[in-house]
Amino acid sequence: MGRLCSSRNACMSKPVETILYVRLPVWKIYPGGVLYVADFIHKQRPGVRQELLDMALVPPGERQAALRGRIEALKPDVVAFSWRNMQTFGPHPENDALDVVMNFDYSPKPWRRVKAAWDAVGIIWDYAASRLRNFGYMKLVRKLLPEARIVVGGTAVSIFGKYVAEKCPTDTVVVVGEGEEAMLSVVDGFENPAGHYYYKDRAGRVTHRPAEETFDLAHLTAVDFAYIETMFPQFREYLDGYIGVHTKRGCPFQCHFCLYNKIEGAHQRFRDPAEVAKEVETLNKVYGVKYIWFTDAQFCSTLRSTRHVEDILDEMMARQVEVYWTGYLRLNHLTADIARKMLKSGLISIDLSFTGTQDVIDSLTLGYDLDQQMEAFKLFKEAGHTDQQVKLYMPLNAPGETEATLLATIDRIKDLYRMFGRDSVLPFIFFIGIQPNTPVEKRLIAEGYLKAGYDPLTLNPFTIKKLLYNPDPLGRLIAQAYLEAMETHNPGSDYIGRATMEILERRLRSPGDQPELQMAV
Repeated sequence: MGRLCSSRNACMSKPVETILYVRLPVWKIYPGGVLYVADFIHKQRPGVRQELLDMALVPPGERQAALRGRIEALKPDVVAFSWRNMQTFGPHPENDALDVVMNFDYSPKPWRRVKAAWDAVGIIWDYAASRLRNFGYMKLVRKLLPEARIVVGGTAVSIFGKYVAEKCPTDTVVVVGEGEEAMLSVVDGFENPAGHYYYKDRAGRVTHRPAEETFDLAHLTAVDFAYIETMFPQFREYLDGYIGVHTKRGCPFQCHFCLYNKIEGAHQRFRDPAEVAKEVETLNKVYGVKYIWFTDAQFCSTLRSTRHVEDILDEMMARQVEVYWTGYLRLNHLTADIARKMLKSGLISIDLSFTGTQDVIDSLTLGYDLDQQMEAFKLFKEAGHTDQQVKLYMPLNAPGETEATLLATIDRIKDLYRMFGRDSVLPFIFFIGIQPNTPVEKRLIAEGYLKAGYDPLTLNPFTIKKLLYNPDPLGRLIAQAYLEAMETHNPGSDYIGRATMEILERRLRSPGDQPELQMAV
């Protein structure tokens, strides 16, 4: 196939024949984003050789040697790094920053506060070291392959692209958001790739190209997993857990703490439902996969996307796919028929953002009606809900939260207990993580909570605590309820979120019995 040039793009002198993808270290979670890009490149340019080195599957002490070994064996023309995680305050399976912050600030036991301080230092050290190591892997590539092009993408990069570009070696493309067309243009030799990116040139200058186009998802056919196995033999190590499948990109909502509508764009674009179902079918029938996580910003949200979801479910049932699936849901446009199809096709849990008052919903511009959401829950019950979990992701103590709104949330949770059974409802306690360039960040800077010009990637623990938003006086109330639940609940008999909300209710409804909790720190 001939190589294309344009007046805007000067072609690279050497055509791309080999790509090494390097998934930077993270907890063991299916590397779906990288595999979608690799599958797309294979289908568009089948002559290009590709391999994936997933450092999540390599022991820490062996990672640099593994990278060096693959570089020396392949001598790739392009090394593409995928970077998932960068900030220190995000709790994940390798640490529990939330528990550490709660204990450090509010534990009544001095030894726990000391331990939390030590754990916090460890978490921050690990993240700082991880960043240095990740940039070190890139520098190793530049040292061993002076003429190779480096590409860096992933969710961390999409949020902190400029910072990453400044730290990268020269001749590095830092891709923000979608990677398919950017990688294809790199493969085709374009000096200036497609899409939204930062570029650090050979002189060390960083330039920025905003997004001027969005990728047509009609080009994303069902993943060729037989090919994926050839370029990533460790693929089968992920098949016993959730496999990520995405059905669309873009989000039209303007939630105050979220960047999806900036990273993926506000316009929703959809994959062919038949291709999505075919992908799930292959995973299920060929590879024995039982659990699917639909990785969209929200699996169903707008009226059009809810119809798209229904088409996917129809296709899955027609193919007699036997999986358990879930994803982040919005219930604005749920109907009784779609609720039945969700349950029949294998919905294992109802996962959604939840707060029990319209005031907080509106304050965060979440864009849904609480009464409508509660009616949608009833549709699931009437459609034949049995033991499917109802997972409530609750942004407690968000801007606008009061004792009254907390009690309203508790009351709505109790409504759901009565509707679905207490054991089926899981309130997940989390606090808003403040991301750069979001409306909530701008609001908190204007209010003086954050200093203008602060560093969102700081390693200062006191700033990090502020970025995990849980200010007093409610912060103390919630934290001590959580700590009491951790201290007293029996993991075999109850879920920590339920126990926390019950303790919180007791303290809110009996303030005279808890005078110390009304004191601000």
